[in-house]
Amino acid sequence: MKELLFLLADLWMIFAGFYCGWKFIRRYNNYLLGLEWMVVATSGSNFLLWSLLGGDEDSPLYSVAYFFDAFSRSVGITLILVMGLMSVTHRYKPTVAVDVGAFALAIVAGLYLQQFRSHELHVGPATYYVVVNVLTTLFLAYFSWRLWGIGAKGLAIGAGLATAAASVIAITYDFFPLPGDDAHRTLFYSAALATWGVQLFVYFLAYGALHKHNVATGAVPASSAQRVARS
Repeated sequence: MKELLFLLADLWMIFAGFYCGWKFIRRYNNYLLGLEWMVVATSGSNFLLWSLLGGDEDSPLYSVAYFFDAFSRSVGITLILVMGLMSVTHRYKPTVAVDVGAFALAIVAGLYLQQFRSHELHVGPATYYVVVNVLTTLFLAYFSWRLWGIGAKGLAIGAGLATAAASVIAITYDFFPLPGDDAHRTLFYSAALATWGVQLFVYFLAYGALHKHNVATGAVPASSAQRVARS
């Protein structure tokens, strides 16, 4: 039963990442969020394959899984997420150089943090992950407030709950293992993958609501609305 829950949670996150990531690019021309969503989906695909092949920690797939995990926890679903969402909160349009630089930074961070992949607690990296998550959560609280302000109260609540759940996962990840979980942390990863999938999907819907509001109020060109209609 635990294995089935893990499988479903991972497949859900993979779907949300690839589907919403493609839509971010096609509808909104937002490569920061689109590519990061696809990175998360690719990470989930690799994690799923690694698990189905036995979960051997000596497998190259384990190293790849840890790299993707560090990539997104350090920079991807922190700095890149905030920069991407600022497109609808602050009309921020990063240059290609900024997009490339953000992902290059995430790659460097992922490669550097791989050295801390042992099972023992590394307080420095673990604390860093929690700190950047807290800072990101503050922005996401503002993001939810903006949704509430335009009347998208359901999405505001959904985004707030998804953010709160993800924060619990982030704190639990390194510091508080779930009691009764197995050696592979199947219960924890099932909850984490399901939560991350909800995040990806809800933030996509919330982004669309703010984009639509910005078009309606003239904050962005009407051509953007036409692109959304075509996709």
